[in-house]
Order: sequence, then C-alpha cells, then structure tokens
Amino acid sequence: MDNAIKTTNVIDARNAIDARNAIDAADATNATVATDSGKPARLLSLDALRGANMFFILGGAVCFRELAKLWPNSWTEAIASQQIHSVWDGFTHHDLIFPLFLFMAGVSFPFSLAKQVTQGHTSWQIHRKIILRALILVLLGFLYNNKVSFNLSELRFPSVLGTIGVGWMIAALVFIHSKRTMRVLYCVAILVAYWFLIAMVPAPDTATPDAFTKEAWADRCAHLLNPNENVRRNFTMNGNFVGYIDRTCMPGCLYKKTFDGSAEKSIVASVTALLGMFCGAFIRRRKLYSARFQMGMFLLAGTFLILLGMLWNHAFPINRYLWSSSYVCLSGGISILALALFYFIIDICQFKRWTFFFVVIGVNSIAAYMIQPILGLRITNEFFFRGFANLFAEKSAQGLIMAVGYVTVTWLVLYFFYRHKIFFKV
Repeated sequence: MDNAIKTTNVIDARNAIDARNAIDAADATNATVATDSGKPARLLSLDALRGANMFFILGGAVCFRELAKLWPNSWTEAIASQQIHSVWDGFTHHDLIFPLFLFMAGVSFPFSLAKQVTQGHTSWQIHRKIILRALILVLLGFLYNNKVSFNLSELRFPSVLGTIGVGWMIAALVFIHSKRTMRVLYCVAILVAYWFLIAMVPAPDTATPDAFTKEAWADRCAHLLNPNENVRRNFTMNGNFVGYIDRTCMPGCLYKKTFDGSAEKSIVASVTALLGMFCGAFIRRRKLYSARFQMGMFLLAGTFLILLGMLWNHAFPINRYLWSSSYVCLSGGISILALALFYFIIDICQFKRWTFFFVVIGVNSIAAYMIQPILGLRITNEFFFRGFANLFAEKSAQGLIMAVGYVTVTWLVLYFFYRHKIFFKV
C-alpha cells in the first residue's frame, strides 16, 4: 500500500511539473494582471469588448437596420449596410462578429491556463478541461441550431459554437505544446496550405473532367497569385472543395443547401484563436513593458495583418463562409486593434464607467447566446413592447421599437443573472 501511495505521488508530481512546463512554454511569467493588492484581476476590457460584440447578436444590428428605414440618409444607410453578412465574397462589420468572439476566447486562455497551474492542476486535468469545453460548445451549438429534435434529415450538425469550440481546442493544444516560434510557423503553414488546397483542388462533383488533367493542374499552379477563371471557379460556393466534403460526408441538412463549411474550417479558425492567445500572453506580461510599447506592438501587428489580408484578397478572396486565409488576416488584424483600443481606454487609462452595459453582456456571453431560443424572449418582447409599437402607423417605427425592446428584454435578463452572480461558464 505504501509503495502504491508513493507511486501515485510521483505520478502526480510529474503531472504537476508537466503543467508548469506548459505554462512556461505559454510565456506565463509572474507578471500577471493584478490589482494593487496583488490579487489577480479580471481583464475588464475583454468583458466589455465581448459584450459590445454580442450586442449586435442580441439585436443591435437589427436596431441599426430599422433606424436606417425610419431616418434614411447616407450615414444611417452606410451603417445599416454593415449589419448584414456578405452574400459570399467580401467583408462587413457583421462578418467580424464570429471571428472576434473566437479571438477573445483565445485572449482569455493564457489567463485561464495560468490560474489552473497556480491552483495545482495537473497536465491531464488541463487537457481534459480543454477537450470537455470543446465538446460542450459543440453540443450547445447543435441544440441552438436544432432545439431538441430527432429528425436526422432536418438536423444541422455544424454550428457557430461548434466551430469556436473545436477551433479554440486545437489552438489551445498547440499553445501549450509548442513555443512561440512553432506557433507562428503553425499559423503560417495552416493559412498557406489552406489557400493552396482551395485554389488547386476543385470539387469533383461539380468540376468538368478536364479540370483534373495535368494541363489544368499546371495552369492553376501558374495562376495562384493572379487567379484566372480556372482558379476562381474553385472559390465559388458550389465549386470549392470544402463544399464537396460537406455534400458527401456531412449528415443532415447544410446551411446553404450545398455548402456549410463550419466543420472543416475549424482547423483554419484555430489560427484566429491563436492570434488571441498571442495577445493574451502579451498582456499578461504587461509589467515588463510600458503601455506605449504595448500599444505600439498591437498597432503594428493589427495593421500588418489588415494589409496582408487586403493584399491576399487578390489571390484568395476574403470570405467568411470559407474562412479564407485572407479573411483570417483581415478579421484578426481588426480584432487586435479593437482589443488594443478597449485595453488602452479601460485597463490603462482606467476609464470604466461607460462599460457597465456591455460588461453585463460580456461576463455571460454563452448565456446571452443561448437564452434567446430557450427562454422565448421574442414572445416576452411581443408581450411588453407590441402595444407601444402599435401606437405608430409607420412600420419602420414599429420595427425600431420592437428591436430596441428585444435588446432591452435580453439585457434585463442578463442583468438579473449579473446581480445574483449567476454566470454560465464553459
């Protein structure tokens, strides 16, 4: 019995050492974000930015669209045009919501990892939590899409939360098992390999037989940087290889009938999460750098990625549905600049009062996403605000009142959770 106990202790000690080595590899030094008392502090700017991002999912985008209908002018219409997804290629503000959420999940991971190691969690416990979190997000995403249903032909398996969960899990495993140089090489390799795959390989079920001849392969290879029709065909909704995998392997129904992409793009989305982890690790070491240096590095990195994404767009179009490499760069660069802005204003300049509305949403982001279909908030909104909306004859005014009402109802539910310290964490 004594030998068994000693063996167990040795194993636990080794696991603890492995976990500490992981956090060392993750650039987690003693320079954590802390309060004056020395206790770890929650990064308020991250909660506020997450809440501001979620605000558009909760109805903020609808509010701006309805406002443009009520008071049409160049400003309101320009803003409203950004509150819808691109049909295929292109980029709008609404196309940023998804990758920004994944990016912020990445930012928080170095803090979470450091906390787990400080609490003595073993390497196995850390890995188990990472995998379990991904599985829970996949399940929640499945429930969000389908509710409780057993009709296989009508179920949609890929989801926003599922892509976030799997993409974040891959990034987290890369983060704790590699050093900074290898992480950068991973990001570059994934983005370049994905570009090469999509540009070179057509969907076999929609391509013509001559698309697989040696001449066609050579032609596509010669036009990678300056795509001709032979290459551009592979970037279309029906012509891309990812859609082919969906149509042949994915059970149930697809998001766009012939294309979904959420399952396969999780690997590329892991780069978005890793960009967030780079930023989170950098912020954790803020006592080693001046605020000016940190802002300069964020500005440099964000600008570089935006320019790279815009340049890459000519060879590999910016596309949210494909999660194209150019889209990863552009959305990642904007996400870094958005984080830097919130971080500078809130955590460095300590200008915090205005953040409360968004923080209430941001600290309960999973709840904010899931309570909408589960609690039937649209019915609640109809109950409280339809009467006010009917006072106006104009449909545009009614639409704006109902949109503001929906945001109000959802926020009040989240505020109830906030006041009673009810936080849904995965």
